[in-house]
Amino acid sequence: MFNTFKALSDPTRMKILELLRKEDMTAGEIADHFHMTKPSISHHLSILNQADLIHAEKKGQFIHYSLNTTMIQEIMYWALKFNKE
Repeated sequence: MFNTFKALSDPTRMKILELLRKEDMTAGEIADHFHMTKPSISHHLSILNQADLIHAEKKGQFIHYSLNTTMIQEIMYWALKFNKE
């Protein structure tokens, strides 16, 4: 769970999750929303993927990223449970 919280601690990664909440996107489409290099975006995507917060699926020449709603639900469940104890 530490990797998950580390991934969530960065504002850029939180913005990426917000974008993916609305629709699946490629790395290039995600990068269009930021003023940083594509390798930097790829680094953030890698961290989110390692934390299992997003899914990456290769379609043709592009990798499409989507939100892992199961993991988000688990985090919310944990936070609500933690709040009640």
